[in-house]
Amino acid sequence: MTRIIAGAAGGTPLTAVPGSLTRPTTDRVKEALFSRLDAFEAIAGARVLDLYAGSGSLGVESGSRGAASVDLVESDAKASAVCQRNADLINGVLGRKAVTVHRSKVEPFLERAAEAAAWDLVFLDPPYPLEEAAVTSVLQKLSGHLSPGAVVVVERSSRSPEPGWPEAMTRFAEKKYGETRLWFAEPFVPDAIDAEDVPLTQDGA
Repeated sequence: MTRIIAGAAGGTPLTAVPGSLTRPTTDRVKEALFSRLDAFEAIAGARVLDLYAGSGSLGVESGSRGAASVDLVESDAKASAVCQRNADLINGVLGRKAVTVHRSKVEPFLERAAEAAAWDLVFLDPPYPLEEAAVTSVLQKLSGHLSPGAVVVVERSSRSPEPGWPEAMTRFAEKKYGETRLWFAEPFVPDAIDAEDVPLTQDGA
């Protein structure tokens, strides 16, 4: 049974996507993931984006733990309907519309996103068969929609290679849990320019 682990709706059961349509994140991996995100102080007040959302479990968990807003992006009709039921559940508990469901493929959604749209925490849990080039393409489109200090979590098979990070993003951690590997990335920030490398003006100032 899939459930919300902690926060305002902790312990509440979630509707699962029927059959083998999606590959839900196990409670063991989810607990470990959110423990790490809590340590990063990445959830409370965050604008969260859950791509390839499936049942919306990761995004809804974020809403329960105090995220300011959550966008669930799922293209499959049955899965997006489950997302909506789980979104309605957490919105009812919170007494506000914290979670919004978008029935869309991931890349078109990112292409349509307003130029100013920026998320603080992003979950990217694509189907394992999705080719690495497609994952890299999504990360490239996503890189222009991250706030400073954002955290991006990519969930892949433990047998998959490291994602191809765009120049605007850098990986800072990874963790393996059985058949699942989590990659953590953030926007790339160039090192500050050394004072001695800054050219002097003509008067030496």
